[in-house]
Amino acid sequence: MHVYTLLFIIWTSPVVLGFSSGLVSTSCDTMVPRHRAQAQTVPSPYTVTVDRSSYHAGYTIMVTLQGQSTTFMGFLLQAQEVGGSQPVGTFSVTDGQAQLLSCSGTASFISSASCGYSKLCMSQPSNCDPVSSDSCNFISVLASSTNSTFHVEISGQASGYVAVGFSDDQYMGNDDIYICVDGGNGSVQVQHAYAAGAVAPQKLPLGNVSIIQTSITAGIIKCFFSSENTISTQPGKAAATPMYYLLFASGPASGDSIEYHSTKFSSSQKANLRSPQLLLSGSSEPPIVKAHGALMLISWMTTGSIGMLIARYLKAATKGKRCCNKDFWFLAHVTLMSLSVIATSIAFILIFSYFGGWSGGSHPVLGCIVMILALIQPMAAAFRCTPGHKWRFVFNWAHALNALVIKILAVAAIFTGLGLIDTTDSRWLQKVMGGFFAWEVLSFLLYELNVRLCAKGKNKLVLCTEVIFLIIFVLGNVTFLVALLCGIGQS
Repeated sequence: MHVYTLLFIIWTSPVVLGFSSGLVSTSCDTMVPRHRAQAQTVPSPYTVTVDRSSYHAGYTIMVTLQGQSTTFMGFLLQAQEVGGSQPVGTFSVTDGQAQLLSCSGTASFISSASCGYSKLCMSQPSNCDPVSSDSCNFISVLASSTNSTFHVEISGQASGYVAVGFSDDQYMGNDDIYICVDGGNGSVQVQHAYAAGAVAPQKLPLGNVSIIQTSITAGIIKCFFSSENTISTQPGKAAATPMYYLLFASGPASGDSIEYHSTKFSSSQKANLRSPQLLLSGSSEPPIVKAHGALMLISWMTTGSIGMLIARYLKAATKGKRCCNKDFWFLAHVTLMSLSVIATSIAFILIFSYFGGWSGGSHPVLGCIVMILALIQPMAAAFRCTPGHKWRFVFNWAHALNALVIKILAVAAIFTGLGLIDTTDSRWLQKVMGGFFAWEVLSFLLYELNVRLCAKGKNKLVLCTEVIFLIIFVLGNVTFLVALLCGIGQS
């Protein structure tokens, strides 16, 4: 009888789960206790007070938990920004009876929760959260209304550094820059620099920078700092009002020296650093850079491609047709390829005059090789032997192979160049370029197939087929070209 009574008591008693360690880690997300007890609806017997009504990152806030009469059996506190859902900040306990609970390591000193309310923010993608998104490139700035102090948060995926710049325009040059560089062994260094142009920034003394907090996790660099340095886009001169374009850049670094950026964008308009708001990223490439890209694209994806195609496949279609005592196909080939070399030379001069030196990265290396080989091609052709000479085949093979190498390197240079100006998540310019290149490869393969069929006597309409192929090729080529030129213009 006693056994049945004991079982009945156990069966009908409410179940209350306990946590022997006192760490209710399963409540991190919801802040709801998991001991299965019913929530109370009576007035709270305790109060939570803080000694500040506002804060900036790096501030210490005293939190006091006070009961009216009863003794605390346990409590769980978490700090979140208004409108946010992720933990921010870290706690330190003053009572040995309390414990610290790590909520999956998600506490962060950088957050987008108060963007537009208490600080100025810019991000890419727009309105992304640097706490929850690994692909979020984020900047926030809040300048004091009474002195030169300003607080900066930077977060981004990078292999070496992330940086924020204050500029009078959307382009690199005459910019006040703060850089967070991967120092190795999990450390991040904050640097101050000045960019006089499209070259490596000149390092400056760090100056009055304090409350530095940094982290690097899985390639994501985050840093927060407060600065009392006067922002200056002109050496020795301070602006009357804190109105600047914000610039973001990230890329590789060698030691504590940064290299050419792999990602960059800027705000679409100037902003008052003392006015909290959400800025849209709307970076625009300088016209001279756009002109460089357009000329190189036209040179090696249109005029160059058509010139090569004519020399390779359309000799038979123009057989017997001459102008100025030269074969028509030869004149068309020379004209188109000369235009390609001239446009390449102009594009080369434009970009080097803009940067004023070597910018680093693979793109300029590829571009220089293309420029050199493109100049060699017509010079070698000018000294070629006559068509009937016994060594003419050497020139023919060398000329063709050099053209093939130029084409491959030019396509690679265009891909890397589009990657520098296309900062969208979809990378649509590079995708269109991929379609453009695939279209050319397909067209050349069809021409090659037609040549083989003609050699076997299976295609009797040689002239008609080659002309139709040329028309279709040019129409497709121009379609892709216009799409990419529009994209470059809007970049």
